[in-house]
Amino acid sequence: MSLTPSIATVVKTEPVQSSVIAEIGYDADARILEVRFHGGRAYRYFDVPPAEHAVLMRADSIGGYFNRKIFPRYRWTRIDAE
Repeated sequence: MSLTPSIATVVKTEPVQSSVIAEIGYDADARILEVRFHGGRAYRYFDVPPAEHAVLMRADSIGGYFNRKIFPRYRWTRIDAE
């Protein structure tokens, strides 16, 4: 589901408590969610509503919520160097 990246937007990330995800950032105006994994890969997810980001950040398991609700639902692009 990877599409042309929108990398012009700078998204500030913050560390999260997760065994899978290292950092998450969100730009509410652009509705872009940025996710950086512990292994170094980073992705942007597009058209993510602010409420979805808020629920993700409050989830008991951020990685679990991400895998169930974010990854299968929103278009994405990889943004780190392969």
